[in-house]
Amino acid sequence: MSRAAITADQVFHALGDPTRRAIVERLAQGPASISGLAQPLGFTLTAIAQHLQVLCDCGLARTEKVGRVRTCSLQTAGFTVMEDWIAERRATLEQQLDRLGDFLAQEDDG
Repeated sequence: MSRAAITADQVFHALGDPTRRAIVERLAQGPASISGLAQPLGFTLTAIAQHLQVLCDCGLARTEKVGRVRTCSLQTAGFTVMEDWIAERRATLEQQLDRLGDFLAQEDDG
């Protein structure tokens, strides 16, 4: 999915679920099969596949089928969308704090 089509709402919604966060944490260690993700979490393959679909839809993960094994890995597009959203909020906050600092400096001078 293209980065332009991914929204911050999708990414944050996906990461709002503890199971999906656990999948992301596991995939941060390297690619894994669906069964390799399901086993330690105690979920069915179908449940993990549904969680993975949400992660894939928002650019946080991707799956690739090689033979009979579907391998999952992290993708950067969703993380980039999240980083951009956070950077925009941070820039706005820093501008407000800079204006407050300027105002307080003027009060001290006056």
